[in-house]
Amino acid sequence: MSKTRIIIDVDTGIDDALAILYALRAPNVIVEGITTVFGNIDVDKAADNSLRLIELAKPGYEIPVAIGASKALVRESSGFATHVHGENGIGNVEIAPSSQRPISETASEFIVRMANENPGEIVLVTLAHLTNLSMALDMDPGIKNTLKKVVVMGGTIFNPGNRTPVAEANIAGDPEAADHVFTSGLPVMMVGLDVTLKTRITQEHIDLLNRFGREENKAIISFMEQSLTHYFNFYREANFLINSAPLHDPLALMVALQPDLVTYKEMNVRVEHKGEFTSGMVVADLRAQPKVGKPIQVAVDVDVERAVGTFLSVFM
Repeated sequence: MSKTRIIIDVDTGIDDALAILYALRAPNVIVEGITTVFGNIDVDKAADNSLRLIELAKPGYEIPVAIGASKALVRESSGFATHVHGENGIGNVEIAPSSQRPISETASEFIVRMANENPGEIVLVTLAHLTNLSMALDMDPGIKNTLKKVVVMGGTIFNPGNRTPVAEANIAGDPEAADHVFTSGLPVMMVGLDVTLKTRITQEHIDLLNRFGREENKAIISFMEQSLTHYFNFYREANFLINSAPLHDPLALMVALQPDLVTYKEMNVRVEHKGEFTSGMVVADLRAQPKVGKPIQVAVDVDVERAVGTFLSVFM
């Protein structure tokens, strides 16, 4: 089986970390690079967290890490999501530092170079604000033809938002960037709250990993258990979930490798970025003859049992 070549764009919080660790253990993927952006934590800390996770997982090959945007395209930052992900972004869990350092290229430069050097080969998985990709499009609009696919964790069509009543956090943090990406002509698949909220990891799943996880994954499983304790506490307070949390970013990563985990529909969308109460809302024109927006693929349902099983399986 040929392996999918991916770049992961992250603001390395807890669920980003789970997605990265999944990618570093999945047998059908090569991680060509990790790019970081502001969001759950500041961009430099996101890079440091990513390097530490690579050191923890020891994938056996070098993975460059490139630092990207430290702020949104046009608006001021509303702060970092430390109440969700902890002061250090990964649930306040301390893992060993890496001797590896970020590369000199910016995230956008790295994305453009990799897309052009490997036309039709690179899948970009964005698990954070879309600022880096928007800037890459400004550098070279032609990447809409050279990137194989872009899988975006973000947005919601039918569910409430998690940043505002109508906006999901990754889109709300830089809606101008998201609108640019969604209307660019890139082959985008949006994996948003409509499916990620259905796909949850639980304490029972962690207990299974502790019992049946492979020996080489024990340190990873220990990290996941510690960081998820913080995440579970947040979701108990925010969503009334008991010892469970959505697999937001890991689901998007898995869909990049196995698209049939979700059911999707093509929708014409725009991202609202002017409204006082609607900024960051992904507006889908669901009329029989849509006239607003550009077409992207939107995940509308998910095979929950298979998705969770797929995630757990790479550690067991």
